[in-house]
Amino acid sequence: MFQLYATIWRATWRRQILLILLSVGIAALAAAPLQFQKDIINALDAEGTDAAGLMRLCAGMMGVILLSLGLKWLMGYRSGVLGEDVTRRLRGVIVGDGLREGGPDKGTMAAAVTAEAEELGRFTGAAISEPVVQIGTLVSVVSFIAATQPRLGLLALAIILPQALIVLATQPRVNALVAQRVRILRESTGRITGSDLALAAQQVRDEFDAIYETRRRVFLWKLSTKFVLSTINGAGTVAVLGLGGLLVLQGRSNVGTVVAATSGLARLNGPTTFLIAFYRQVSATRVKYELLREVVTPPTRGAG
Repeated sequence: MFQLYATIWRATWRRQILLILLSVGIAALAAAPLQFQKDIINALDAEGTDAAGLMRLCAGMMGVILLSLGLKWLMGYRSGVLGEDVTRRLRGVIVGDGLREGGPDKGTMAAAVTAEAEELGRFTGAAISEPVVQIGTLVSVVSFIAATQPRLGLLALAIILPQALIVLATQPRVNALVAQRVRILRESTGRITGSDLALAAQQVRDEFDAIYETRRRVFLWKLSTKFVLSTINGAGTVAVLGLGGLLVLQGRSNVGTVVAATSGLARLNGPTTFLIAFYRQVSATRVKYELLREVVTPPTRGAG
């Protein structure tokens, strides 16, 4: 994984710096709407609150939301363009390598150009900026919840950590299935583009069956993991409402804090889900990156 990121940084570091700055700005604003939400709800129950004060809070909340959305739009555009540029460059390298003597066969090259290069290029655009946004959002929101009510902050952490451990334990098996699928697809593509398709037709069909079985097992692992993670998220929401409600009844918290904490927990689901999916994508992309290196720079032709 380090080698994959080192390659991405060498090729795109100038544009990655801008994306990182945008990511930090987005993450810094993540908890601001929750603070406004808390203040607005508590203001409704406070004496001396007037309509002008309420509207100022609402306007401030809307301003923060628009600023955050604007930064996200710019980051999404820049990362998308970067990914497409890397895809274009990768395809050029693969085709150029295929023209050399001893280069990859047409089937392998076709699979690499159409699928593997695009997936790797698309990943490059978001490889650094998206994790920074989501990790920063987690830190920002958990810190806000902990600052307003420490017990609810600890509960939020207790919901996130088990999910990370579950994914770390199951992903290696998914990676092995991804590598198996790519290799089988290359072989079958090579047979299809060869001159003896009629003779190889049955073998190609068998390979298609193998691809189907591999994908079925990937779905089984991913969906089972998703079921467990969703159960943890649901239990976490119930626990926050229960603990927060008890604290309000005991006079140790207020309704605004509980509502903001519940909204914050719901907001944590997005970054948590993304980071889990991103880790899976990084793992799968690393596998495809290694396979793509086999096509472009086989050991017999050096490491240039």
